[in-house]
This record gives sequence, C-alpha cells and structure tokens, in this order.
Amino acid sequence: MADDLEAKVKKYLRGEGANLEVLNDKKLKTQLAIREDLYGKSAKAAADVEKWLMPSEGGYLEAEGIEKTWNITQESIAREVDILSSKNQHDIILPDLGPYTLDFTSSGRYMAIAGRKGHLAVVDLKNMSLVKEIQVRETVRDVVFLHNELFYAAAQKKYPYIYNQDGTELHCLKEHGPVRKLQFLKNHFLLASINKIGHLHYQDVTAGQIVANFRTACRSDAMRVNPFNGVVSLGHSVGTVTMWKPTSSAPLVKMLCHHGPISALAFHSNGHLMATAGRDRKIKIWDLRKYDTLQTLPGHAISLDFSQKGLLAYGNGSSLRILRNNSDSQSYERYMSHSFLKGYQINKVLFRPYEDVLGIGHSMGWSSILAPGSGEPNFDSWVANPFETSKQRREKEVKSLLDKLPPDTIMLNPSKIGSFKPPRKKEKPTKDEREAEIEAAVTAVKSTEVKKKTKGRNKPSRRAKKRQESIAMAKRPFLEQQMEEYNSGQKRKISEEVQLPPSLQRFAKRKVV
Repeated sequence: MADDLEAKVKKYLRGEGANLEVLNDKKLKTQLAIREDLYGKSAKAAADVEKWLMPSEGGYLEAEGIEKTWNITQESIAREVDILSSKNQHDIILPDLGPYTLDFTSSGRYMAIAGRKGHLAVVDLKNMSLVKEIQVRETVRDVVFLHNELFYAAAQKKYPYIYNQDGTELHCLKEHGPVRKLQFLKNHFLLASINKIGHLHYQDVTAGQIVANFRTACRSDAMRVNPFNGVVSLGHSVGTVTMWKPTSSAPLVKMLCHHGPISALAFHSNGHLMATAGRDRKIKIWDLRKYDTLQTLPGHAISLDFSQKGLLAYGNGSSLRILRNNSDSQSYERYMSHSFLKGYQINKVLFRPYEDVLGIGHSMGWSSILAPGSGEPNFDSWVANPFETSKQRREKEVKSLLDKLPPDTIMLNPSKIGSFKPPRKKEKPTKDEREAEIEAAVTAVKSTEVKKKTKGRNKPSRRAKKRQESIAMAKRPFLEQQMEEYNSGQKRKISEEVQLPPSLQRFAKRKVV
C-alpha cells in the first residue's frame, strides 16, 4: 500500500526536485526548500484523492487460452462496448476526393480532414456533426489545427492557407512556397512547414512574422514535432533524420536511420522514444537519450503514430497494425490488426486524444476504428477539455497567449531551463581589445586637470613631465600583464622541450645562433 502511494506521489511531483546543496545564498535556499515542501504536500494530497479525481481506468484487449488479440475483429469489439463508444466506429466513403489526411485538436473533440483533390472539412466528433466543409479546387497535401478548433492551416498546391472554422480564407503564406508537410507548435504558437525544395520555415501566427527560414539541403517526406521539447524532426530521402530548432541554422542532430528514404516517423508522448519507417522495409524504435536502436521490426509503413498510452500504429497499403509495449524493456509486440477492402490505400493514421479511437485517412475517404487502451482515460480540464464552452475557450486562449514560450526555449534538453550556467573561463583579450583598453586609460589620464601649484612649481616643463609620468603609470598594468603572458608562454615552451622523449628530440626545432 505504501509503495502504491509512493508511486502515485512520484507521478504528481512532475519531475525531480531542485538540488539545494549547491546554493550558497541562505535566503534563496530557504525559500526554495519551503516551495519544494509545498510541492510534496500537494502531490501527496492529489495522490490521496486520485480515486475520486480519476475514476476511469484504461483497459486493453485480453485473450483467453490460445486466442490472439490481433485476431479479434472490429465487429467483435463493437458488440461488447457501450453505445457511446460504438458511435466512434465509422467509415466515410468519398472515393472521388481522396486520398485523405486528417488532424485532431488537443482535446480530441474536433477533426479536420483534407482530400487531395481540394476537399476541406471540420467535424465535431462529440455530436457527430459537420461544422463546415469547403472545396478549394486545387491540390491539398496536408492539414493541421492551430491553437484551437477555430483556425486550421492547409498545405495547398502553391502556398499554405489559414482558414477559420467557417471556411473563410484568412491568410495566404506565400513565403513558404509549395509545402509538403505542416506542423504546429502549440506552446510557442509557431507554424512549421517543409516545402518541395527542402526549405524549413517557422512562422509566428500571433505576430505573422517569419521567425526562421533554413535550407535543409535534402527532400523530406516525413515531418513531426517532439511533444517533449518542441524540436522539429525531418525524415529525408537519403535515410537520415535531422532535428531542428528556429534559433539554429544547422541541425541539432543528424542521424542515419535507414538505408533508404524515410517514409514516416513518430514520437512517444514522453519524448524519449522515436519510431521511424524506411523504404528498406524496416521499422525502427530509437531511444533519443542514447540515440541508439531499441528494436528493429520488419515491415513498411506509410504513416506512424504513438498513442497517449504508448501504442504504436502503422499502416501500409490496405492493412494496418497496432503494437503494444508489454514490458519495461521497450520491446513492442503485435497487439491489433485491421484490413480494409482491396483498393484502399492508407495515407495517414492518427490516434484520437482521450479516446480509444484510431483515425485513418485513405484513398476512399476516412475511417475510425476502436483501439482499446490507446487513449488517456482521464482528461485534465486545464490542459484539454472536450466539453469546454465558448467562454472557457476564450479564457484559455488568452492564458495560452500570456504563457507563450519564445523560440529560444526550444532545445533538446528543456530541463536546462532555469538551471545555473557554469562560470566560463576568462578568455584572453585580442590585440585590438588590449590596444583599445590602453587608449581608453590614456584618454582618461589626459582629460584630468592638473592642479595649479605655487610659483616655480607650475612651469610648463614640469606640467608636461607630470602628465607623461601619469600616462606611463596608466600603461604600466597592461604592460606588466603582457610580460606575464609572454613569460608564461616561454616557460610552457621550455617545459614542452624538456618533456620531449629522447627518440624525438632530433626532430625538435633548433634555435638559430
């Protein structure tokens, strides 16, 4: 019982406490100690009332005897679930406008769909009603929601466009060019895009300014954002994955993942696991803390996605599979499978937040299947509320704008934010800097007025001599510092000559007499 309570308290602490032993300031140390004690008390209180705050528990498919979970069909699952869950299982057929791609809001209530032939729509999944649909009459490659369901961006034939929920065109982002993939960083309000010629753009949607524009020097068919640190990852046609942030023109990480083009990639919600799929017919799971392969699975995938509870879905052709991690060793095994009719070509798979549902965009429309155990059973209304009112949405939008993070906070290890920077070694000043310091000291001496003294001691020659002595005294510290540096360099050279092995002394540079 005590172990369960300790595990729950650890979950609510949201990270390790600050190391107070390194602090020398007693006042700051006391304040932080009081704050850490308050955090511990609040985490313990939340753990005590967890059974009332989070009554729902997640469940997975369980097989009996020699039965396998991947043999259980969607029809069998639909017969056993409640009516509300069975409504999440549907198949919309629109063969003339596909293939389709889709995106969900952070609460999972709304879904945006985009057909390759210009069909855009927003669907309310709670009421199963169509909010709005439009026909843009040109190619649409990708769609993504912005900070809420009122705005979404679509990557069209020439440029990406931003629309509101009513289908009104708000902005045309011509600087991005013909975009292939779109991603939105909700904590930073940045819209990231990669176009056909490999240019990566970051645009601030609050100010409408281009934050960064980089040339990746390679074509990219896969693009995802790490939810842990906000780093954008690109999968290239040469088999490499590069990770970018808007304040660096060079990739933070460049790793060779496959011996062929990258077709899909996805990130776990904890940010430490990455799944990649390549044309070499392999699916690899990587540990980003060590940049090492944890598992290699056979198979080809057009799209990959991790659920909130860690299930991994991948689809190719007319079939898809869902993998589950059954142990702490991060080893994924087959959990579920689903096949469409012949002629269906899967384009994108995406888990719906806070629901055991997997959305699938394919060549014949879009579908939704039940995936038990994929979604988080209890939602936090401060983070994502599927039942929020218009007033709550406005308040949340204002708060998120006030809490907006600058692009500088995007880094591989965000835990460094708020930590102490170690003191840097004092760099040696350059020749120009030393001369500038000497000139400044001499100018300061010259500008000082000489006191007028008694008759005979105030001659011009005496005043000039006094001024020269003052200038020499001002230059003296700099000259002494130069002499010390020169002497230390000579001593270092002598020690290097002495430490030279006898077998190599004949190669030493000889002094010319």
